[in-house]
Amino acid sequence: MLNFDLQNHRPLREIVYEELKRQILRGKITPGMRMMEVELAEEMGVSRTPVREAIRKLEKEGLVTIEPRRGAYASDISVKDMVDVLEVREDLEGFAAFLAADRITQAEVDELREITENYSEAVRNNDTEKMITFDERFHKKIVASSGNKTLIQLSETVQELALRFRYLYYDDFSRYVNMPVEHKEIIDALTSGNGDMARQSADDHVKKLKEFVINEGDRAFR
Repeated sequence: MLNFDLQNHRPLREIVYEELKRQILRGKITPGMRMMEVELAEEMGVSRTPVREAIRKLEKEGLVTIEPRRGAYASDISVKDMVDVLEVREDLEGFAAFLAADRITQAEVDELREITENYSEAVRNNDTEKMITFDERFHKKIVASSGNKTLIQLSETVQELALRFRYLYYDDFSRYVNMPVEHKEIIDALTSGNGDMARQSADDHVKKLKEFVINEGDRAFR
């Protein structure tokens, strides 16, 4: 049941939409799962109308598929979907690192180091939820450090799509166990002030993930 007391100043349809979107992105509603209006409405303590409106909005964003006479389903994720997003991330985050190398502050560097240490601790504890949280925070921080508002806005959409994938590829320990080392390499490149080196380091990081998805995707994400 949704907590309306904390959010009663906002339209109900927005609250329901954001909750369903959160459940899809974080894997509570898994790819291919049918989204029954009646069940979702009962679970959230609302009428069917805001749920229906939310599902239609999510369809426009590609997160839900509506089939005539069959109903609504959380959209499937293919290996190509993942690769498409990673191709965009590769160039976008590489450019962000290039800009950040010249603009990043010491406070932002310190925050990146703290995030990386928290990530490493999550790996040691095998805490997938925290690993995903700190991984997402790390990449968002680099983009924010670029100081480019347009780039930050574009990145929000891409990171949102990437979040859904993270809950799939984080099931494979062989990939995420190496991420702290790669994150530290990116930080070192940023602190060097060499934009080309920072871009290459950030590019390589996403490229390795893309290659992993291409080589292991059909097996790992079946």
